Amino acid sequence: MTELSREINDATKIIRKTTNIVPQIAIILGTGLGKLVQNIDINTTISYKDIPHFPVSTVESHEGRLIFGYLSGKPVVCMQGRFHYYEGYGMKEVTFPVRVMKNLGADILLVSNAAGGLNPLFERGDVMLITDHINLLPENPLRGENDESLGPRFPDMLGVYDRDFIKLAEKVALQEKISIRKGVYVSLQGPCFETPAEYRMLRIIGADAVGMSTVPEVIVARHMKMKVLGISIITDMGLPDILEPVSHEIVIKAAEEAEPKLTKLVTAFVKAL
Repeated sequence: MTELSREINDATKIIRKTTNIVPQIAIILGTGLGKLVQNIDINTTISYKDIPHFPVSTVESHEGRLIFGYLSGKPVVCMQGRFHYYEGYGMKEVTFPVRVMKNLGADILLVSNAAGGLNPLFERGDVMLITDHINLLPENPLRGENDESLGPRFPDMLGVYDRDFIKLAEKVALQEKISIRKGVYVSLQGPCFETPAEYRMLRIIGADAVGMSTVPEVIVARHMKMKVLGISIITDMGLPDILEPVSHEIVIKAAEEAEPKLTKLVTAFVKAL
């Protein structure tokens, strides 16, 4: 057994002493998007600091709690707050919770984020279903020794954002009268926002939205054969020729304003699974 496997088991044992819920679905809530938990029939809440080997979220608006309960009647585990590479954590730390949630029983990952829009057809407040991603982070979470009990050395990334899930989310959005976009998400290290030249470059290489998270968790989920649905909330527009100043406060405000749409979409999607 590798050190990573031992740490996963350590965390799982402590969590199992607190709750016996076996989640089907793992949910990661991004910046300003934590209110989905209000729709969860909560059974147990655990602070990250009480779980062995879990990092602690240092970013404003990330509560730092693991929540167990039922969403639309299905057992879920929800991360209210995530970890980022720019906080100083290594990629194995950033993605460790995903491995633990898989070990607890989850075989589906629903991941959300706040992102800057690059596609000129998008608008602030749009909901974007992630169809693919571009990884521009400086480290891959699978770098180093591979534990075959967790997944293969060379996982295939074709269709990592489940096509059937995307179709179902589109159907649900239509029923719930939620306007959605689809596009490619690109992840950068951060924590600074991009320059106009960088926004232009990212658009040229095929990205529709840019952020500082999600891709590491998705890579690890794929490594463990979890099915993934990714959703971005467009909180600002990175259009280089008409760029406006942006700040973390602006991002949080925009995410909070759009959050009801995310909650409605995810709740209905889980019900439809």
